[in-house]
Amino acid sequence: MEVVTSITPLLTVLVSATGACLILATGERHRNLRETWTIIAAVIKFVLVVSLVPMVLKGTIVEYTIIELAPGLLLQLKVEPFGMIFALLASTLWIGTSFYSIGYMRGLKEHAQTRYFFCFAVCLSATMGIAFSANLITFLIFYEILTIATYPLVMHNETEEAFLGSRKYLVYTLIAGVAILFAIAMIYRMTGTLDFTPGGFLAGHGGSTATLYFLFFLLIAGCGVKAGIMPFHEWLPTAMVAPTPVSALLHAVAVVKAGVFGCLRIILYVFGPELLHDTGLWLILAYVVSFTIIVSAMIALAQDNLKRRLAFSTINNLAIIILGAAMLTKDCITGGMIHLMNHGFMKITLFFVAGAIFVKTRKKNVSELDGLGRQMPLTFVAFTIAALGLAGIPPACGFISKWFLCLGFLEAKQLFFLGVLLASAMLDVAFFAPIIYNGFFKQPKPDVSPHFDEAPMLMVIPILICVGISVLLCISPNAFVHVFDLARMATMSILGAG
Repeated sequence: MEVVTSITPLLTVLVSATGACLILATGERHRNLRETWTIIAAVIKFVLVVSLVPMVLKGTIVEYTIIELAPGLLLQLKVEPFGMIFALLASTLWIGTSFYSIGYMRGLKEHAQTRYFFCFAVCLSATMGIAFSANLITFLIFYEILTIATYPLVMHNETEEAFLGSRKYLVYTLIAGVAILFAIAMIYRMTGTLDFTPGGFLAGHGGSTATLYFLFFLLIAGCGVKAGIMPFHEWLPTAMVAPTPVSALLHAVAVVKAGVFGCLRIILYVFGPELLHDTGLWLILAYVVSFTIIVSAMIALAQDNLKRRLAFSTINNLAIIILGAAMLTKDCITGGMIHLMNHGFMKITLFFVAGAIFVKTRKKNVSELDGLGRQMPLTFVAFTIAALGLAGIPPACGFISKWFLCLGFLEAKQLFFLGVLLASAMLDVAFFAPIIYNGFFKQPKPDVSPHFDEAPMLMVIPILICVGISVLLCISPNAFVHVFDLARMATMSILGAG
């Protein structure tokens, strides 16, 4: 396998950081220029990421060492198939979220917009660092930058509820970072390396079973906080007090995806299939995330607030990705990696819809949406497609990833966990169907316009583009950037090494 050195991975990180500086320098007085920097940085980042795809598909590993922290301990970026999937997701959705944010912020005449766009750009810079991290220490540094940069976004509204939600978010995630750091120190002492390796690198280094269990708990708990694994999930629904584009960032683009991405790194690139099978850790993790899948879906059923219902749906779907990885079969790992991408497009569509409804009608609750599909048909059709897609129903791309997960469970001969996935899909339908039915078929409330009256087009167009991509990825999973091929390449490297 060819390894080449290129500064391009670093540029994907720096372009957002540079954009953040320009946004801050421009300030509130020149909002058009400030928002232009946001769009330019997002587009350049996307072009840089896509430019790396052909090399990765050829089997080339692209790397760049930023600095040597200690002998054999590098702050290093490396582009390989799995990281590329996450980078493509984040860089693509940042463009849509940037346009949507402009429409949202202007529609509500929000305060502190410069701070908002600045922190957003820093978050995307950190996300690129996470996606292309070559080792655990690089991952942790960017992981913590993401934590700090997201805090001002969660408390953006500056209400008592917003301050409470942001403090809870910060406490949970900083403690998680400490747990990861402690585990990293132990691993470096045991192995002398922290480099992510397909199939894992911990096996054969003499750690006792108890030590391996302890390390696995620390790392999965540390990443599981952001991924919303129960019982570490409580910050996530509370953080829904943030503006809707921030909720979309949390759930579809960066924060929780960084958590589940980290969990898959630990499972597949630190411990590896062979070690997880030998220790039985895969089965323990599978039961824990199965509990999370079912309980989060049942809690979602009871939520009247639309964003909170979507938040518990996110917890449910992220746990499904981790469950797929825990099965350690070809189709399950592939399905989990594809669902990382697919879930992003479907879930950001749903949060964009929630924001569009709020900007247009100031409605937040499911019980208030009767007849609103007649006023906002484009928005509600997009919601319907994305919501059914999360349940694995065509034409959205959730069907493809959940199909491969089902095949993987059968390959592993794990009918119980297949049952968990199917039960989850039925619960998805149960908590989304009332929203769809009430929006289209119930009598509108007196304050609902009987005429076509959508949110601003800067919000509606990103909704339609995201849901359109989710449909396209169902028809052709390799459309544009060969996500399916990247997932298969990553899976084969993991299982081939394991």
